[in-house]
Amino acid sequence: MAKTPWLDPDQPLEQRVRDLMGRMTLEEKISQMVYESKAIPRLGIPEYNWWNEGLHGVGRAGIATVFPQAIGLAASFDPKLVGRIAAAISDEARAKHHEFARQGYRRQYHGLTLWSPNVNIFRDPRWGRGQETYGEDPFLGGRMGVAFVKGIQGDDPRYVKLAATPKHFAVHSGPEALRHHFDARASARDLRETYLPAFRDCVVEAGAESVMGAYNRTNGEPCCASPTLLGRILRKEWGFAGYVVSDCGAVFDFHAHHTVTSTPEQSAALAVKNGCDLECGRVYPALAEAVRQGLLTEAQIDTALARLLRIRFRLGMFDPPERVPYASIPYERVDCDEHRAIAREAARASIVLLKNAGGILPLGRDLGCIAVIGPNADDREALLGNYNGQPSRSSTILEGIRAAVSPRTRVIFAQGSDIIKDQDSIWGEKADDGFAEALAAAERADVVVLALGLNNRLEGEEGSALQSQWQGDRISIDLPSIQRRLFDAVAEKGKPVILVLLTGSALAIPHEHELSRAVLVAWYPGEEGGRAVADVLFGDSCPSGRLPVTWVRSTDQLPPFTDYSMKGRTYRYFEGEPLYPFGFGLSYSSFVYDRLTLPPAVKAGEPLPVTVDVTNAGPRDGDEIVQVYLSWISAPLAAPLRQLVGFQRVFLKSGQSSRVSFTISDRRMSLVDEEGTRIVPPGRCRLSVGGRQPDSRSEELARTAILSAEIEVTGTPLVLPA
Repeated sequence: MAKTPWLDPDQPLEQRVRDLMGRMTLEEKISQMVYESKAIPRLGIPEYNWWNEGLHGVGRAGIATVFPQAIGLAASFDPKLVGRIAAAISDEARAKHHEFARQGYRRQYHGLTLWSPNVNIFRDPRWGRGQETYGEDPFLGGRMGVAFVKGIQGDDPRYVKLAATPKHFAVHSGPEALRHHFDARASARDLRETYLPAFRDCVVEAGAESVMGAYNRTNGEPCCASPTLLGRILRKEWGFAGYVVSDCGAVFDFHAHHTVTSTPEQSAALAVKNGCDLECGRVYPALAEAVRQGLLTEAQIDTALARLLRIRFRLGMFDPPERVPYASIPYERVDCDEHRAIAREAARASIVLLKNAGGILPLGRDLGCIAVIGPNADDREALLGNYNGQPSRSSTILEGIRAAVSPRTRVIFAQGSDIIKDQDSIWGEKADDGFAEALAAAERADVVVLALGLNNRLEGEEGSALQSQWQGDRISIDLPSIQRRLFDAVAEKGKPVILVLLTGSALAIPHEHELSRAVLVAWYPGEEGGRAVADVLFGDSCPSGRLPVTWVRSTDQLPPFTDYSMKGRTYRYFEGEPLYPFGFGLSYSSFVYDRLTLPPAVKAGEPLPVTVDVTNAGPRDGDEIVQVYLSWISAPLAAPLRQLVGFQRVFLKSGQSSRVSFTISDRRMSLVDEEGTRIVPPGRCRLSVGGRQPDSRSEELARTAILSAEIEVTGTPLVLPA
């Protein structure tokens, strides 16, 4: 007997899609366009929940390996590492999906459609969800996003491992409190130069199978029904053939908050007609009535549904498991030793050393006494960030230090204070009651490791960061006041203070910087965070992370949060004096740059070859992040002050040299005019290569020189695809 065409894996994909759609009623079609897609028993289609998370490990589905939060992965400046992590996440998600389905569970967070990565630009450190991103630079974010998408989706020519979903498209980065009715106004130049490039990289280069729209409007159009974003840019310009999913509740916002429509039927029709195929929400069931009212046609429903069915076929959902290579990934891949080792490697690579006065680090293992103090010193929650899974085991900073020191070293712990509580209890307890224990520990110590910062209660998404000052965001970027008081009290004891910060965003700590002997930021480092911090503190790992965001000195240096103009924002346009610049990070070794080679001129549109010699002239083996920046000296268009156009992580043994090569593409050499056209103009620019940003403001913090050379771009202006 011949197989039903849609169930026959040997039939062409489009024929299978058409055959299945032709067997569905209108109501059945609509039932497959919501994230909780119902079973259709008469056709043998099981229920499917499209909502799954995997930002830095399989999220919200029980035990899973928890890697460093995305902002920490960005600090590694290592796309290859991000690709390995994404492959591990997809292994665990596939294994969980098939095992859960075998047990009869097909629920939320069990599926093969992953709503990650977040490639929004972290334009303002007050945004609580900035921790989910790859930082403030569109080139860095694009490289990390491409690596993540490819690692998630696999490389099989027929089947997709998981469907990655870059989000939130587009021009979305707070405030969280306003996101359901806010209109983010961005110039054509800022849109093309800053807010869209990482999405374009994920779609055009990495082949992302889906994209999630944002809650807000952009330039007046709701993002999940934007003819500009979804129609003209995503589908026509970039050739995107996958499906678009709304953020959760975003279509409801059309009539309830944006007031661009009046009824659920109008909202649902507007979204589908403009290219939003799948709804996370409760409005799309109104599509049946919308068709009856003539607001859209069944043919338009079919267009959206076909995109959704294609990915389900390509994920192998309707094929025999033996035909799908990823269906055989064993459940034992979940939380395995190999993935735990990658988590530790990633946490090490993400740690950024910001100060090391007098070379106090690395510490000796045989110190007489180390005091480990602070609310983040022994807090497992502070390791995880948001959108996380649950590790079967984890290592806090206190545990990592205790495991690293010699048996002769005494380690004293005192929490000192709550992460934020700065008010006295109705029972008479004082907010600083823990100070006495902390000060007693500091008095007895040879060195103090003070673990402060934030956690996912203080920054995150609207409704999830329950102790934030502004529905997930922060009003101030200072440390919480109780932690500032604890720091000052401990510092007054006169013992060397090593400040370790767990955070998902930049903190304004000029005072703490001055009084600390060493400062390092470990972000939200994941399940192996404590061991990784100890690896750096005691020299088992040479610190190599670099800041993916600018750390300003105070909130006063920031433009208004609701202003989406890039003027004065990020290292590319910030003219003030930062505390720590983008791309900055110290090492226990030192690296020397020599023989920068590039042509004196290049024709517009031609790739620019750049080579440089890098030597580890210090006493320790370690990684160096070689960074290439472009600054325009003369150009017919407005240009950023500087922009990252290349980077490589290079491991060098002590005394070893390497010739490092880059090819700077025409796209990296381009500028964007006021109409949003991307052009490689003639003019003169400067290429700077080194272990940091070419910014004289950071000279006093730097440990490596910058090599620079000027180059002439010749020929006529070259217009590039948008």
